[in-house]
Amino acid sequence: MSAVITEDVLRSVAERWQRIDPLLPDPKMPAEAGCGAQLAVAGANGRPPAVGGCRHRLLEPDAAELAWGAAASQFWLSPFVAGDPAEPGIGAALDELLVRWRAHLADEPASAAADSQATVRWPSRDIAGVRALLQHGLQPLAVIAARPAGRPVPPTAPEPSLRIRRAGPGDVAAVTELTVEVVRFDQHFGSVRMRPQAERAHWREAEQTLAVPRPWTWLAERDGYPVGLVVAQPPDRAGWIAPSSRQRPVAYLPTMSVRPEERGTGVGTALVAELHRELDAAGVAVTLLHHAQLNPLSAPFWNRMGYRPLWTNWEIRPAGALR
Repeated sequence: MSAVITEDVLRSVAERWQRIDPLLPDPKMPAEAGCGAQLAVAGANGRPPAVGGCRHRLLEPDAAELAWGAAASQFWLSPFVAGDPAEPGIGAALDELLVRWRAHLADEPASAAADSQATVRWPSRDIAGVRALLQHGLQPLAVIAARPAGRPVPPTAPEPSLRIRRAGPGDVAAVTELTVEVVRFDQHFGSVRMRPQAERAHWREAEQTLAVPRPWTWLAERDGYPVGLVVAQPPDRAGWIAPSSRQRPVAYLPTMSVRPEERGTGVGTALVAELHRELDAAGVAVTLLHHAQLNPLSAPFWNRMGYRPLWTNWEIRPAGALR
């Protein structure tokens, strides 16, 4: 498909996305395809044209990223389908694009590996493509949720024994333990896997995070014992995810953890309220986070905190199982 047609598709997608969700950015083809595949579907029989960009990532067995549960062989499709939100042919065009992506992955030996994944990132509010994604065996495992600045947090009255404080270099062990607890819990829902190197990788990450002056990391302590944690990346560290939103500047919330015996006591709400005060004072326009779609605690909690779905990651493992 020619560059002119691709631009026409992206222009149409931009118009549809803005009607569906004003937080969505203008669509762009991935800068690094990683494979050179040209995925395109011509418009025909009421089906609008579509284009897709495929990215490959093949990680080493000891790569730090694997501690967060990503598969060693990753295949990502960014699909763009022209048309109006109500147009019935959007699903058919996405279906055909996924058929072509499946044929492309069949020629990639790494897609057959057990530790591989095929993932499609699709706007959460763009319901026109949901049926096609399901028909190809993809599951909605993770959500990128967004909180525009200023949205209130429910009022809390923490017990006198609970203290919220900013973490520092002496808190590496506590931050690591609470972070690993999140991975251990979320592995039940398919979006992450607990890896042998998880604790070591998170320890190094905590050391780096807490080495800076006034890190955006807070601990909740009850009688001096750490029971909760929230960590955020300010805009100068969240550039990797900033293109997911139209608004700027963007902050990212990678970790919020509460010990199991403390859940439901207001610890999480108190931590997020403290973080949001910092975010709003710093002029952050939107805060993004990932949570497991199937985690029964995550979606209700983050909705109460002012977050709502922006993108959904549809995934299948191994990648070669794509239907």
